[in-house]
Amino acid sequence: MEKMDLIIASSSIAEAGVGCWDLDSGAEQLRYKSCASTPHGLTCVGQRFIASSQLREPSATSGSVLYWSWIKPQAAVKSFPSEPIKPFVSNSVGTYIVGGGQSGDIYLWEVETGRLIKKWHAHYRAVTCLVFSSDDSLLISGSEDGCVRVWSLITVCDDYESQRASHLYEYSLTEHTLCVTDIVIGQGGYNAIIISASEDRTCKVWSLSHGRLLRNIVFPSVIDAIVLDPAEHVFYAGSRDGNIYIAALSAESSSSSSYGKHILSSLYDHSKAVTCLAYSIEGNLLLSGSEDGMVRIWDPRTLNIVRMFKHGKGPVNNILVVRRPNFLTLGAFSNSHGSSRRHGSLLPPPLEKYVNMDKDANKMGVIRLPTACNILPNVPFNSSHILDEHVKLVEQQGSSAANEMEVERLKLENRKAMHMVQQWKKMYGNLHEFCVNEFLKGDDKGNID
Repeated sequence: MEKMDLIIASSSIAEAGVGCWDLDSGAEQLRYKSCASTPHGLTCVGQRFIASSQLREPSATSGSVLYWSWIKPQAAVKSFPSEPIKPFVSNSVGTYIVGGGQSGDIYLWEVETGRLIKKWHAHYRAVTCLVFSSDDSLLISGSEDGCVRVWSLITVCDDYESQRASHLYEYSLTEHTLCVTDIVIGQGGYNAIIISASEDRTCKVWSLSHGRLLRNIVFPSVIDAIVLDPAEHVFYAGSRDGNIYIAALSAESSSSSSYGKHILSSLYDHSKAVTCLAYSIEGNLLLSGSEDGMVRIWDPRTLNIVRMFKHGKGPVNNILVVRRPNFLTLGAFSNSHGSSRRHGSLLPPPLEKYVNMDKDANKMGVIRLPTACNILPNVPFNSSHILDEHVKLVEQQGSSAANEMEVERLKLENRKAMHMVQQWKKMYGNLHEFCVNEFLKGDDKGNID
């Protein structure tokens, strides 16, 4: 069976650009030129195209956002937001793009129209990282102010609710003392865990449902990148000392561990700081990028390196593992014809700079908020009023394209959920449920700091 994963890695140096490799064969597919991405500033939008936030100089007062198709090395669409955008992320099906600003503001755009749906002040200092929950209903942000905040997109986009509330966020997690460098969220919707890393040399594990700290892990060096293993039994933490530490979520390391409490072991081969991590569930492989310009592929079972890629002249600061689009076969990058050209060239318009306050203009696009099927009952983020209005809006517009996108989104979410359930049952049994239960009763057992 042909493996379908692609590796996409970017650099902060424009000349190095963005590299794309086939994970199975190791063959480089395409080199996107003239890209100077920010940390957490690279995303794949619904498997349709690659997007990245750009900031040429740290002192720059403006930035840009670039779109690349799958078949051309030059940027096809350029946007110029009202301020420099640092982290940049899309939801799983590519209907929204969210950016975090230097000012602490967060911007929510609709991809198909480029419309700026919402802008809100989220943090006191620059936003450093953004991540969606597995069902796309929640957004988690980290900032230079050391704060991690959880946002319900339903609440944020509901003008009535947002005006009544004293604040927009669901939780504000303030235990970090320095800049937040990375955030990951597990599976399970409202019952998921959140892990945040910071320049204070700690990673903190949080309960999303309770909004409280479950575990605090102190590392020998600053952690800039974290990723969960599929079973959520351990997580990997890339540090500025070149190590990738393996930390336990439900058990403590032995008393003889030289790394510290909860740290099981480490991987070491990078000569400089580890800046980004990713995980290929299909191949069960860990990927790491570093300031040394290398991308390394690790086998987590043996802790050995499977393959290495030389990115280019500059450091690697972002890694994505994406599924190869169905229309794109191996070698189609260099043969820009047929279906790959038809699909790869259909990119949306540039992102708007400001929110359009004209009421008639706001009716032009459909805000596809999370549907009732992927929001758990009895959850405080639920807003039946907004969901009903959303359904009515889609029906009134009678847009076949919108309906088709909704159907495809539901199919994708169903396939993804079924695949993940089967993987958990096959490989890990009831380990995930066990870990969550251990967390919730950890205070009684004394296992949780």
